[in-house]
Amino acid sequence: MSDATDFNDLATMASIEEVQRQVDQAVPAIEPPVWPDPILPGTLRTPPIPPEVLPSWMCDMARAVSASTQTPPALAVMCGLAVLATVLHRRFEVAPYGDSYTEPLALWTLSASPSGTRKSAVLNAMLGPLVRWEKLQRDRMRGDIAKVISTRAVAKKRIERLLVDAAKKDGIERENIRAEIEREETDMPEEIRAPRLFTGDTTAERLQAMLVEHGERMAVHSDEAGIFSIMAGIYNGGNANIDVFLQGHAGSPMRVDRAGRSAHVDKPALSFGLLIQPDVMSEAAGSSRFRGSGLLARFLFAMPASNVGTRDVRKHTTIPEEVADEYERYLFSLLNGVPGVAGEVEAPRVLTLCEAARDVWLDLAEEIERQQGEGGRYESINDWTSKLPGAVVRIAALLELAETGLQVEEVSHASMDKALKLGRLLIPHAQAAFGLLGTDSVDNDAVAILKWIRANDRTDFTRRECQKAQEGRFRSIERMQKALARLEHQDVVREFKRHNKGAPPTTAYSVNPKVLAT
Repeated sequence: MSDATDFNDLATMASIEEVQRQVDQAVPAIEPPVWPDPILPGTLRTPPIPPEVLPSWMCDMARAVSASTQTPPALAVMCGLAVLATVLHRRFEVAPYGDSYTEPLALWTLSASPSGTRKSAVLNAMLGPLVRWEKLQRDRMRGDIAKVISTRAVAKKRIERLLVDAAKKDGIERENIRAEIEREETDMPEEIRAPRLFTGDTTAERLQAMLVEHGERMAVHSDEAGIFSIMAGIYNGGNANIDVFLQGHAGSPMRVDRAGRSAHVDKPALSFGLLIQPDVMSEAAGSSRFRGSGLLARFLFAMPASNVGTRDVRKHTTIPEEVADEYERYLFSLLNGVPGVAGEVEAPRVLTLCEAARDVWLDLAEEIERQQGEGGRYESINDWTSKLPGAVVRIAALLELAETGLQVEEVSHASMDKALKLGRLLIPHAQAAFGLLGTDSVDNDAVAILKWIRANDRTDFTRRECQKAQEGRFRSIERMQKALARLEHQDVVREFKRHNKGAPPTTAYSVNPKVLAT
């Protein structure tokens, strides 16, 4: 081969390389798709709940408690909301439309956090002023209570003697004694008790009595899950007794007339503020009766990520004295007028919504309604989302009272805006909670598909292959599609069309490589 020929070949090769380089620049190489981190079923990531959704004085306290205990702010925020409900429920209601439809201000919060995350410290800090208020009331009323107890005891003994005398008389003498007994009973002072705002461990029967004794309002605050065992009937041979709890949330009239026990309450108000461990919650609240009755749907759940392992053990932060004092002062001011006149239960004052607050609240209600039907985003928790608009309007009224004071008559747009922000943040927390409780059937199906993917190391699969492998579970394609849609929404799989020569395309799914690597 001549030198000229070699030169021409080299030139041709250089020309080809230049053309290829230009093509490479014009058409970038196709890179494999970038997958985000998957959200595995049962491990849904939940957004933080900031203290700023609370009134300023409670926001400062929640932030300080979170910093002092090195806990997620969600725990103190949810505790704070339950404390507000404890102070204000039964005394106030809210009428979203300004008519006869009202929502009571009872609120149920349940925050789940693992053992060792200082839940008790958070609960004690947020509840502290209520404990001190109860003690102050006991001390103030001790003399009056002792006087009434002795007066009633003397009257009862006198009535006993008069009854004995009446049995020995007849005619006018018996009638005179009967009239005297009636005067003694009429003049006997009503029994009085030091007011109680909350309890931590009680049976359903005792709770009914406490509602009667304390102005038709009571709350349960605890960092233990024993109340769920009580609801499940631990003291009643396994016969669940949850009516009083459901009625206390809804404000429905309660009538109990049993041998040796009666309780008549027109508008009961019961609030919860629970901080418990996730595994304990799963064991205690996993009863199908709890889900079927709507009891679980009444809770506002907080499922914050644990910060155990990242806390600064050398850091010690105390709650500023001025912050704690202001928190207590505001709570005491909201308790003005409690207890009321002994033996009298006043009708609750009714708040309305301003027009702007009502409009944005209805926007939320409409948004939720459109997504909780069959195939909707919230189908698996539609019992919970159905109650969310009611919970949001309750929260808005509580925030307005806490921010403005007891004389307020209308819920402002600002308070509703905070309540709406909180309500939307709580949706993924509820999804995580129901997934943990095993009551989300779609999540359970998604877990089953994920196990099959991992067990068979599948990088992709067709819809038919998935159903064939789990035909015992997925007898209908619709059920499997819901589970696959959940996995796709959580970046575990992606749907694509697999083209087959001479046949229609097949629906298939590619698997996030990170799922197989974990």
